Amino acid sequence: MNQRLKTVLVQSDIVWMNVPRNLIKYENFLGKIDQEVDLILLPEMFATGFVLDPTSFSADDQKAVMDWMLRMAGRFNACISGSHPFYHEGRYFNRFLAAFPDGSLTFYDKRHLFTIGGEKQHFTAGNDRLVFDVKGWKLMPLICYDLRFPVWSRNNVKYDLLLFAANWPKVRNHVWEILLKARAIENQSYVIGINRIGIDGRSIEYFGQSQVISPKGEIIARLSDREDLLTVSLSKIELDRFRKDFPVLDDADNFTIG
Repeated sequence: MNQRLKTVLVQSDIVWMNVPRNLIKYENFLGKIDQEVDLILLPEMFATGFVLDPTSFSADDQKAVMDWMLRMAGRFNACISGSHPFYHEGRYFNRFLAAFPDGSLTFYDKRHLFTIGGEKQHFTAGNDRLVFDVKGWKLMPLICYDLRFPVWSRNNVKYDLLLFAANWPKVRNHVWEILLKARAIENQSYVIGINRIGIDGRSIEYFGQSQVISPKGEIIARLSDREDLLTVSLSKIELDRFRKDFPVLDDADNFTIG
């Protein structure tokens, strides 16, 4: 097991509904990575923007995203993740994909669809949480609106890092940081929120502020409102020591998720 998890957050603008251009853009961005890393994080719907009509994208687009992620995972010998509109058995999902250097893929389907924004009218909600392994670390991915629902993110599955891939708008910027800190504190876990910047095709503005939160709720590092990369190294030793010295998870309530 790696005692440190070297992670890269990729915060960028997204070309509206243009998969090929976005994949080229991200590949150029990733070319700036000049060191070995374990995990590369991209925002929600990183190749399209937050679209509400998933029928605009073809099976070829879906395959192109998966193939690209697998190729990047192999190139950097790292897990790479982000979400994409995904068609499966007659339904569309906002699907978080994690691609690995060995050519495998795993996924999580967004549970809490943003009803106010119309997401629930076009996508199907997922029913299962996912915990996956990167270099011995246990990671649980969630997507954007999931951040508001603490029961779904409750750490009763022994994860070390909670991920939120997001398109979180500027108008609710103060909520972003508060909830990321809250999820870290209550779950005694590292939390990473990876957001986008720019203005999308629906004239919604995004402010970035992708950030890494410690299990104590402290900001370890964060980006501003510009396109940029952020590399952080997380310590499993520090996480385990904190949980041992202050074992609040042992006293947590049990919840039943319906």
